[in-house]
Amino acid sequence: MVSIPDAALPSKIWRVGTLAYTKIGLLQVCGWLLCGDFALSVRDRAIPPVMQILFKHFDASDFITAVIFSSLPSVLNLIISPVVAYNSDRMRTRWGRRIPFLIVPVPFIVLATFGLAFSPQLGQGLSDLLGHWSPGPNASALILMAICWTVFEIGCITSYAVFGALMNDVVPQAVMGRFFGVFRAVSLIAGMAFFFGVLGEAKSHFTWIFLAIGVLFGVTFTLMCLKVREGEPPPVVDDLGPRPGLISAVITYFRDGFGHSYFLWFFAATILGGLCTGPFNLYSLYYSESVGLSDKGLGICIGLSYGISLCLSYPLGIAADRFHPLRLSMVGLALYALIMGAAGFMVHGPMSFAVVMVLHTVVSGSIFTSWASLSQRLLPRARFAEISSAGGIIGSVVGIFFSPLVGKFLDGMHHQYKYTLFFSSGLSVMALCAFIVLHGRFMALGGPKNYVAPE
Repeated sequence: MVSIPDAALPSKIWRVGTLAYTKIGLLQVCGWLLCGDFALSVRDRAIPPVMQILFKHFDASDFITAVIFSSLPSVLNLIISPVVAYNSDRMRTRWGRRIPFLIVPVPFIVLATFGLAFSPQLGQGLSDLLGHWSPGPNASALILMAICWTVFEIGCITSYAVFGALMNDVVPQAVMGRFFGVFRAVSLIAGMAFFFGVLGEAKSHFTWIFLAIGVLFGVTFTLMCLKVREGEPPPVVDDLGPRPGLISAVITYFRDGFGHSYFLWFFAATILGGLCTGPFNLYSLYYSESVGLSDKGLGICIGLSYGISLCLSYPLGIAADRFHPLRLSMVGLALYALIMGAAGFMVHGPMSFAVVMVLHTVVSGSIFTSWASLSQRLLPRARFAEISSAGGIIGSVVGIFFSPLVGKFLDGMHHQYKYTLFFSSGLSVMALCAFIVLHGRFMALGGPKNYVAPE
């Protein structure tokens, strides 16, 4: 990665802000970002499924599972993401405006992962220490896992609030779709390794799984932070009045994030699109058990679907660059709505569930690969993190209530997990409608060739 005067530039260069890349420089920065994404992918694909298995082992209800794995992260995101994003867009340090927010959470995430590794043993010790005051060994273990999970989520939310913004700052838009296609491929490779080789052993070897993930994430993500260099950020232009302070900053944040209806439609489309996979994903482990599919069998299904998605990831990235991620996402959502709606009537045993699991994973993954570069293509670069986090506020509020309501519904329906398929289908239809409106607004702002983001 280099900053080169115009007169000295070779014939083939890629620009983003004040950065200019030769082919070698572009490959280098993408390589280090891929290392960071690999660390994130291993962390995100491995830890939540193992945690869900442990929660079920310690007799957590569907409602508690939804609160811990959906509502709690939503509450934390509601508090943390806006603060981190607002300050990241305005921070000016020798390390850049994104790297400080990425490297500081690393030790906390690693320590929390180590805590999860030993939480059942620590829970037993806590239960023994409390004596007759103890809620029981299982409840004590769940409490300690929830504490470690909270610390883990705080670190993850902080890093995610700016990781996409870092990519937006250092990766040229001309290759953004292909770049995210390769990111998706790396993520899928991590997922395949976990689901093919690890998920079936999660109950008996979770301690070593958590320890290995903590070390891998700590080393790899730190290296990425040390190797990637940011360019000169755009100037900060804020009308904070004569006495800037907390109130003025809050007013500026909400004006920037929610002051344009175009951004509101963007938030509606992406939030609904993100929610549509949530009900089935959150309870797929429990659903598979209810129809007689083993953890190992589920891991094989997901690993197989990741292999298919791996073959599709780069072609989808090319298609996103050529046809635009907005249009590609609309096609995927329509297909997903049809598949999940039909699947609600199809699943009656392990084999039919396995087929639906593969279809769900491949199609939903294709949607997320298609729109991976959508925010980078539609949101203004100068305040990318800030506006992205504004959408996160709405998504967090929705997430706080949505998943627990689904969990409560499933508890009341005696854990008939087929209803998660109907929830996913209905949400996909709603997301598609929002995307259609967003596409109309996008075309009014210039369309694929002449688009200019609202400021």
